[in-house]
Amino acid sequence: MQVQTRVLLRALMAVVLFGRVAAASAQTADPQALRQEIEQLRKELAEVQRQYGDRLTALEARLVASAPSVVPAAPGESIPQPQVTSGASKVFNPDIAVIGNFLGAAGRNTVNPSPALEMPESEVSFQAIVDPYARADFFMSFGEEGVGVEEGFLTFPAIPGGLLVKVGKMRAAFGKLNTLHSHVVPWTDRPLVTDNLVGGEEGISDAGVSVARLITNPWIFLEATGQVYRGDSADVFYSSTPGDLSYVGHLRGYQDLSDDTNVDLGVSFARGHNASGVVDDVDAGRFATDLWGIDATVRWRPLQQANYRTFLGRSELVWSRRDQPGGVQSAFGYYVSGDYQFARRWLAGARYDRSDRAADEGVRDSGHSLLLTYRPSEFNQIRGQYRRIKYGEGPKANELLFQVLFAIGAHGAHPF
Repeated sequence: MQVQTRVLLRALMAVVLFGRVAAASAQTADPQALRQEIEQLRKELAEVQRQYGDRLTALEARLVASAPSVVPAAPGESIPQPQVTSGASKVFNPDIAVIGNFLGAAGRNTVNPSPALEMPESEVSFQAIVDPYARADFFMSFGEEGVGVEEGFLTFPAIPGGLLVKVGKMRAAFGKLNTLHSHVVPWTDRPLVTDNLVGGEEGISDAGVSVARLITNPWIFLEATGQVYRGDSADVFYSSTPGDLSYVGHLRGYQDLSDDTNVDLGVSFARGHNASGVVDDVDAGRFATDLWGIDATVRWRPLQQANYRTFLGRSELVWSRRDQPGGVQSAFGYYVSGDYQFARRWLAGARYDRSDRAADEGVRDSGHSLLLTYRPSEFNQIRGQYRRIKYGEGPKANELLFQVLFAIGAHGAHPF
């Protein structure tokens, strides 16, 4: 291509030179003046040729630098495929990550025993921008009991009116803990109030539609979220007809108290039908469950010591009102926890939790835990937890739990 361009350029200059010489010869018959004119034209054309040659060489160098390089293969070797830049690869390939969650338990628990060693869940995530108007997030859960979709939803961030809309299967915005995947929970287990009132590990999670909007004001960050689900969520809600939908609402407020400290407060509500009136898959009645919740989070992260000293305090309170054939059951539960980072890779924590049973308000469980976490990097962590539980039926459990989390791939940040 370079040779053809230079030949074409020389031919063009010859035509221009011939035209200029013919015009000059028609204007003057002086041989000396004609020779000077020809020499001047040659200098001008030589300068033009040099400028065009430099420009052409620079453009070809840029083209070679941007094109993938292919090295000739040796005899018997396959020719390597051109390398595609990461920006181009994301056009068709989402960010993929795999997170493993390994658990172990030692001690005594006759009410809810845990296996000595298990890999209860491995999460595979696929996240990508669909187009300028939508983003897709899929989280697949691979466990000992099979494969399932933990979450899979489409987010529309540019809806008119400042709305943030999500459609698909997702964890409900009830409190803080219900929205977290297992590998983000700051303990090896979930508190008693989650197990007894909010559906345990799976929690309130279902197919539905979520709409959120910021409430602008001059004082604090304020966000309101409303969600409608199919009506099936673990042991919390049960849908026996297409009209048995469940509803979730959440109001969140956030405020910086100082450069180092902030507070996050939330109020939640959820309503749906339960399965207490279903016997042998026959709906014998229409019974509903109402949940109310308050969550609070306090973060302390000094700017000058953020890698070595932090504190995170959490608490959630949940009230449950469950209609059932034997009457209304009103249960209450809560947990309080604190995690302190005392070194670059080390954290210590404690948690106290207490909760009634949703189907029997007279049975109350309570427990406390001590934790120690070691984080070599952002991609793995090792955690030990001592847990003591006093169950409402009478027995006590003393267990030593440990957890190893490890991740590969590009995993997007979780909600703050």
